[in-house]
Amino acid sequence: MRVLVLGIGNVMFGDEGIGVHLAMAIEQSYKFSSASHSLKFIDGGTLAVALTPIIADCDYLIVIDCVSSDDASVGDVYFFDIDNMPQKIRWDGSAHEVEMLQTLELMALSGDRPKGKILGLVPSRIEPMSFKLSEQILNGSKVAEKTLINHLNELGFKCKKIADVNPQDMADIYAKKGLNDTCI
Repeated sequence: MRVLVLGIGNVMFGDEGIGVHLAMAIEQSYKFSSASHSLKFIDGGTLAVALTPIIADCDYLIVIDCVSSDDASVGDVYFFDIDNMPQKIRWDGSAHEVEMLQTLELMALSGDRPKGKILGLVPSRIEPMSFKLSEQILNGSKVAEKTLINHLNELGFKCKKIADVNPQDMADIYAKKGLNDTCI
């Protein structure tokens, strides 16, 4: 089984980039192995529709992105099946080109959407450009990391911690490198 962990978000707006930063931090913090599965981590940035061929090429998808919920606080974490999104969850108010929800719905209509999960974190909305992540989202990212690692274990991956990279470390790298060569 080909598993894709897809980090989504606009890294220029603080917490809005948590999907990308968390996916990249986990990829650098762990060594993954499986006798029968492959695993790929991708910085999906904000180009949801452009990611369709990459998503269609996997057998199982885990999207890490920002979500909203009526009764949520900044840093709350949600983990649910792509096919069974809780009614209280929304993907709205983000700085994405086109929302991942619409992209996944279009892929479902064409029969190209793989099975999988959504790992959503509730962000603090930051208006001016910033690479600084809120303390709440960093705390939530610890819960999200454990959730993802547990799920990858359930899928048959061995996950060995090899470094301690956190999402703010990744945000700092994006800030230093500049955006011209880091986003797809």
